[in-house]
Amino acid sequence: MYKELVAKAEETMKKSIGFLKEDLQTIRAGKANPKLVDKIQVSYYGTMTPMNQVANISVPEPRSILIQPWDASLVKEIEKAILASDLGITPSNDGKIIRLVIPALTEERRKDLLKVVKKETENSKIAVRNIRRDAIEEIKKLEKSSEITKDDLKRAEEDMQKITDRYVKFVDDIYKEKEKEILEV
Repeated sequence: MYKELVAKAEETMKKSIGFLKEDLQTIRAGKANPKLVDKIQVSYYGTMTPMNQVANISVPEPRSILIQPWDASLVKEIEKAILASDLGITPSNDGKIIRLVIPALTEERRKDLLKVVKKETENSKIAVRNIRRDAIEEIKKLEKSSEITKDDLKRAEEDMQKITDRYVKFVDDIYKEKEKEILEV
């Protein structure tokens, strides 16, 4: 009975880790990454559309992103969307394609990015712990209504703690990986 709740909590933790990874991919770490422009919305015939649905996005060099709209009339719209975004990069276009040159990060900017990454990873750890707390509360309700024994409750709490520790370690590993990426010169 309680095992389903534990499994459900673990699945939710997995999703939380997935969201963290996605969020961290959009943080500019000095290298070009097509994911940097994924969240930018472009006005496509009056409808806000994700950039990757209106253009081919590639990384021809380690520090540049090439955006090739499928409809040449979108070049100006894409350029406008990039300038309005929080990317902090000025696009250059030749009428057919848009090129984004990723500048090298300054030491100060690297420290700022690390603070953002640290905050995101801490939020992720909090989310994982909240998932554990909610699952344990549900399991305690089962024990109160005599659907499971005290031994089952104890086992479930131990299982939840092991799972939580494992996912908190995943978050720490993700942080270390992103930190290495940001500090790489």
